[in-house]
Amino acid sequence: MAPPSMSLAAKGVLPFSALTSSGVTQRPVSVTASLDKTSDARRKFLKLALGNLGVGLPTLLGAKKALADEQGVSSSRMSYSRFLEYLDKDRVKKVDLFENGTIAIVEAISPELGNRVQRVRVQLPGLSQELLQKLREKNIDFAAHSNQEDSGSLLFNLIGNLAFPLILIGGLFLLSRRAQGGLGGPNGPGFPLGFGQSRAKFQMEPNTGVTFDDVAGVDEAKQDFMEVVEFLKKPERFTAVGARIPKGVLLVGPPGTGKTLLAKAIAGEAGVPFFSISGSEFVEMFVGVGASRVRDLFKKAKENAPCIVFVDEIDAVGRQRGTGIGGGNDEREQTLNQLLTEMDGFEGNTGIIVIAATNRADILDSALLRPGRFDRQVSVDVPDVRGRTEILKVHGGNKKFDPDVSLDVIAMRTPGFSGADLANLLNEAAILAGRRGRTAISSKEIDDSIDRIVAGMEGTVMTDGKSKSLVAYHEVGHAICGTLTPGHDPVQKVTLVPRGQARGLTWFIPMDDPTLISRQQLFARIVGGLGGRAAEEVIFGEPEVTTGAAGDLQQITGLAKQMVVTFGMSEIGPWSLMEGGAQSGDVIMRMMARNSMSEKLAEDIDSAVKRLSDEAYEIALSHIRSNREAIDKIVEVLIEKETLNGDEFRAILSEFVEIPVENRVPPATPAAALPA
Repeated sequence: MAPPSMSLAAKGVLPFSALTSSGVTQRPVSVTASLDKTSDARRKFLKLALGNLGVGLPTLLGAKKALADEQGVSSSRMSYSRFLEYLDKDRVKKVDLFENGTIAIVEAISPELGNRVQRVRVQLPGLSQELLQKLREKNIDFAAHSNQEDSGSLLFNLIGNLAFPLILIGGLFLLSRRAQGGLGGPNGPGFPLGFGQSRAKFQMEPNTGVTFDDVAGVDEAKQDFMEVVEFLKKPERFTAVGARIPKGVLLVGPPGTGKTLLAKAIAGEAGVPFFSISGSEFVEMFVGVGASRVRDLFKKAKENAPCIVFVDEIDAVGRQRGTGIGGGNDEREQTLNQLLTEMDGFEGNTGIIVIAATNRADILDSALLRPGRFDRQVSVDVPDVRGRTEILKVHGGNKKFDPDVSLDVIAMRTPGFSGADLANLLNEAAILAGRRGRTAISSKEIDDSIDRIVAGMEGTVMTDGKSKSLVAYHEVGHAICGTLTPGHDPVQKVTLVPRGQARGLTWFIPMDDPTLISRQQLFARIVGGLGGRAAEEVIFGEPEVTTGAAGDLQQITGLAKQMVVTFGMSEIGPWSLMEGGAQSGDVIMRMMARNSMSEKLAEDIDSAVKRLSDEAYEIALSHIRSNREAIDKIVEVLIEKETLNGDEFRAILSEFVEIPVENRVPPATPAAALPA
């Protein structure tokens, strides 16, 4: 069997030590280190690690240059017999002896490689005097080397043991720099994970694509912000009379009313540097990180003053201190303390306007709300009819409508809708129009979209039978009792088309947006809500009443309790019988609210609520019994058509009974103009 070196030559593969990076033959150098396999592997790994990290050890690497050559011949071996054959043919040029003469590194001329010098490793049976004599006779250069490591090797072994931890720490450091985009943090430059760096998004020249022309329905809030923008653009007009720029503006309002949209508009209009961040981005699990981020944010803001800082959902960090389970949260409270100091502390923040938005102003800390921090509190409430019309014009500017669609009618049909709700409404209508293959949005798509948003997806129409008849009488009962009770809102539509969890629906819409609601109107709503159960009892008998009135009963019970406890509209008297904390939307505040109500007063409240409900139910039963013929006629038409609009319903009902004057709706009223 041919030795390994012959096999390599036969395959045309050069030994490792015979090649350089450029492919040119390189003269090997003597080996001056141990061939211990464990040390070799450790040094090879260390060389690769130090090369990747760029660690400069020129002295040590120079001392170990021969080690690389030694490693390169580890795969080229020659048998002892072939070594003696090469020795006899005068092909051996140099011999280096290691491990007390048991290992030899031989430089020999290889005819298989075109008479080039090859360095191979030979395992010797021992260092005999005959072999040494033969080497002297052939005048071959040979030398013996000690296997002891020098101090450089010891240092390499030490660094080799520390290589993996060093690489791990260095990798984490590089990753943190890449993730944070630079250095910074509570411990200064080089802080590995950059916890204390502000996460605020910064725009030197904001280009949000939103201006005040895109904001509608909140004219009062827009006017306040226009003053702020004018102050930033022409400060001399105000400073001439001693005015100073507001330090902060707090936007308060329900979700979807346009608070963030207003912030985008002021960013686009002011033309000054703009920082935007969410309140939750300040708070971390480590105490002190949020305060560090606040400091970093205001430091950057002061460097770019005058500027605007927008904090969305500030209630995440501005909650009242000392509240909550366990007495509060140290991290959140420290963050709030730092925010209070930065907004109006010892140093001040001249030229920085802080705009914050929240829909939970009742839980904010009082120190945050005082003048000097938030000089203005702007209420952004649900828009009225005129505001909804303006919002619909903004969102409907890029949509195509049929000529019969009126934005005023849509505004009348959507009481309580916020700006986000109206935008979603027009988008849903456009999707329906596209699904139905229409080129423009019609009144039918608008009507279906309103139903879908308020009540849910349209379900499968029920087949004729007892269930459909019962649902029809139930819905007509609502419509009859509501229409015949003075002060109730007019019927907009009665339908048997299921939506969401409801098997049928009766829609009532107000004639206008009431800011104040009378006791008569509230009581009429209770009567209308009980009309469905009253119809089931009168038409089908008390044993046949169903669970369909569960939602109605829940609503009217809550409304009756509000009349007694909150509005003081009962025989108990004009008292507010519940503390403000108990009425709060916050769970913790409700839990902590002290119940000062006596047992006797609680019994009186329950009796008053029951008395209101019983009185309303008797009126509903009376309406159903007195108008049985009208109900049967309307149910017959409803089962046939599936849907009746308000005008059709009132026209049939007027044939049998006179509608109260205050509940009459002229046919031309926009609220009834939409087709069903």
